[in-house]
Amino acid sequence: MPEAPRPEAPTPGPMPSEADIRRLLALFYGRVRHDCILGPVFAGAVGTTDEDWARHLARIGDFWSSVMLRSGRYHGDPFSTHLRLPDLEPAMFDRWLGLFHAACDELFDPGLAGAFRERADRIARSLRIGLFDRLPPVRPPTPA
Repeated sequence: MPEAPRPEAPTPGPMPSEADIRRLLALFYGRVRHDCILGPVFAGAVGTTDEDWARHLARIGDFWSSVMLRSGRYHGDPFSTHLRLPDLEPAMFDRWLGLFHAACDELFDPGLAGAFRERADRIARSLRIGLFDRLPPVRPPTPA
Protein backbone atom coordinates (compact mmCIF):
# COMPACT_ATOMS: atom_id res chain seq x y z
CA MET A 1 0.00 0.00 0.00
CA PRO A 2 1.46 3.38 -0.92
CA GLU A 3 2.31 5.73 1.88
CA ALA A 4 -0.19 8.53 2.43
CA PRO A 5 1.18 11.92 1.47
CA ARG A 6 2.37 13.95 4.41
CA PRO A 7 0.85 17.35 4.88
CA GLU A 8 3.23 20.10 3.98
CA ALA A 9 4.65 22.08 6.85
CA PRO A 10 3.31 25.60 6.94
CA THR A 11 5.65 28.03 5.34
CA PRO A 12 6.81 30.76 7.67
CA GLY A 13 5.49 34.22 6.98
CA PRO A 14 7.63 37.10 5.88
CA MET A 15 10.70 37.56 8.04
CA PRO A 16 11.89 41.01 9.04
CA SER A 17 15.52 41.93 9.40
CA GLU A 18 17.00 43.36 12.59
CA ALA A 19 17.07 46.70 10.76
CA ASP A 20 13.33 46.39 10.06
CA ILE A 21 12.69 45.83 13.76
CA ARG A 22 14.79 48.86 14.74
CA ARG A 23 12.99 51.08 12.20
CA LEU A 24 9.58 49.94 13.42
CA LEU A 25 10.42 50.49 17.06
CA ALA A 26 11.94 53.93 16.42
CA LEU A 27 8.84 55.11 14.54
CA PHE A 28 6.33 53.48 16.87
CA TYR A 29 7.90 54.46 20.19
CA GLY A 30 8.57 57.96 18.90
CA ARG A 31 4.81 58.26 18.55
CA VAL A 32 4.08 56.52 21.87
CA ARG A 33 6.47 58.85 23.66
CA HIS A 34 4.42 61.87 22.55
CA ASP A 35 0.97 60.28 22.81
CA CYS A 36 -1.31 62.09 25.26
CA ILE A 37 -2.55 58.81 26.79
CA LEU A 38 0.38 56.41 26.51
CA GLY A 39 3.20 58.94 26.82
CA PRO A 40 2.77 59.60 30.56
CA VAL A 41 2.58 55.87 31.37
CA PHE A 42 5.74 55.17 29.40
CA ALA A 43 7.50 58.21 30.88
CA GLY A 44 6.80 56.82 34.34
CA ALA A 45 8.00 53.34 33.42
CA VAL A 46 10.84 54.08 30.99
CA GLY A 47 11.92 57.62 31.85
CA THR A 48 12.01 60.84 29.93
CA THR A 49 15.56 61.21 28.64
CA ASP A 50 16.91 60.00 25.31
CA GLU A 51 19.25 57.70 27.27
CA ASP A 52 16.29 56.16 29.10
CA TRP A 53 14.56 55.54 25.78
CA ALA A 54 17.70 54.16 24.13
CA ARG A 55 17.88 51.50 26.87
CA HIS A 56 14.19 50.72 26.43
CA LEU A 57 14.51 50.46 22.65
CA ALA A 58 17.48 48.11 23.00
CA ARG A 59 15.55 45.88 25.41
CA ILE A 60 12.34 45.92 23.40
CA GLY A 61 14.43 45.30 20.26
CA ASP A 62 15.69 42.12 21.90
CA PHE A 63 12.09 41.20 22.69
CA TRP A 64 10.88 41.69 19.11
CA SER A 65 13.95 39.93 17.72
CA SER A 66 13.07 36.94 19.88
CA VAL A 67 9.41 37.10 18.85
CA MET A 68 9.89 37.56 15.12
CA LEU A 69 13.28 35.97 14.46
CA ARG A 70 13.48 33.52 17.37
CA SER A 71 16.88 34.95 18.21
CA GLY A 72 16.54 34.14 21.91
CA ARG A 73 18.04 37.49 22.87
CA TYR A 74 15.25 38.53 25.22
CA HIS A 75 15.34 37.17 28.75
CA GLY A 76 12.64 38.91 30.68
CA ASP A 77 9.12 38.76 31.98
CA PRO A 78 6.79 41.16 30.15
CA PHE A 79 3.85 40.18 32.32
CA SER A 80 5.55 41.17 35.59
CA THR A 81 6.81 44.37 33.99
CA HIS A 82 3.29 45.39 33.01
CA LEU A 83 1.85 44.22 36.33
CA ARG A 84 3.98 46.86 38.10
CA LEU A 85 2.48 49.74 36.10
CA PRO A 86 -0.01 51.47 38.40
CA ASP A 87 -1.85 53.53 35.77
CA LEU A 88 -2.29 50.84 33.14
CA GLU A 89 -5.86 50.45 31.86
CA PRO A 90 -7.33 47.92 29.41
CA ALA A 91 -8.19 50.59 26.81
CA MET A 92 -4.50 51.49 26.59
CA PHE A 93 -3.84 48.17 24.85
CA ASP A 94 -6.20 49.22 22.05
CA ARG A 95 -4.42 52.57 21.75
CA TRP A 96 -1.01 50.83 21.73
CA LEU A 97 -2.20 48.41 19.04
CA GLY A 98 -3.64 51.21 16.91
CA LEU A 99 -0.33 53.07 16.90
CA PHE A 100 1.62 49.84 16.34
CA HIS A 101 -0.59 48.75 13.42
CA ALA A 102 -0.29 52.19 11.81
CA ALA A 103 3.51 52.11 12.06
CA CYS A 104 3.64 48.59 10.59
CA ASP A 105 1.41 49.57 7.69
CA GLU A 106 3.44 52.69 7.03
CA LEU A 107 6.80 50.91 6.92
CA PHE A 108 6.22 47.46 5.46
CA ASP A 109 4.53 45.61 2.66
CA PRO A 110 1.21 44.02 3.64
CA GLY A 111 2.71 40.58 4.34
CA LEU A 112 5.37 41.77 6.75
CA ALA A 113 3.07 44.36 8.33
CA GLY A 114 0.50 41.60 8.88
CA ALA A 115 3.08 39.32 10.50
CA PHE A 116 4.03 42.03 13.00
CA ARG A 117 0.39 42.95 13.64
CA GLU A 118 -0.62 39.34 14.24
CA ARG A 119 2.13 38.84 16.82
CA ALA A 120 1.37 42.15 18.52
CA ASP A 121 -2.33 41.25 18.70
CA ARG A 122 -1.55 37.92 20.35
CA ILE A 123 0.86 39.47 22.83
CA ALA A 124 -1.57 42.26 23.74
CA ARG A 125 -4.45 39.81 24.14
CA SER A 126 -2.39 37.60 26.40
CA LEU A 127 -1.20 40.49 28.56
CA ARG A 128 -4.67 41.99 28.75
CA ILE A 129 -6.23 38.70 29.85
CA GLY A 130 -3.50 38.11 32.42
CA LEU A 131 -3.63 41.63 33.83
CA PHE A 132 -7.33 42.46 33.74
CA ASP A 133 -9.47 39.43 32.99
CA ARG A 134 -8.17 37.02 35.57
CA LEU A 135 -10.62 34.67 37.17
CA PRO A 136 -11.07 34.94 40.93
CA PRO A 137 -9.10 32.41 42.94
CA VAL A 138 -10.79 29.10 43.52
CA ARG A 139 -11.97 28.86 47.10
CA PRO A 140 -12.27 25.54 48.82
CA PRO A 141 -15.85 24.54 49.57
CA THR A 142 -17.05 25.59 52.99
CA PRO A 143 -17.92 22.71 55.31
CA ALA A 144 -21.65 22.18 55.81
